[in-house]
Amino acid sequence: MFIRVFVFVLGFIFSLIGLIYDICYLNLLTLGYNFSFYVKFIFSRVECLLFFIGVFIMLFSLFLKGDNNELHL
Repeated sequence: MFIRVFVFVLGFIFSLIGLIYDICYLNLLTLGYNFSFYVKFIFSRVECLLFFIGVFIMLFSLFLKGDNNELHL
């Protein structure tokens, strides 16, 4: 149970950091860049990909079993 909570919190922290960077880089749109350049830029930066990695980790922790930490799909 502790491992599930730790992995979920770790995923939440990763997704929060990634989302903060995604929102900060929205300022590129005010400089005259279009939305397609913004999306390409977001997917090329590792710190922005932390959002998707964090969501994947959180979903992974939800599918872990309790005691023996096996997946139950």
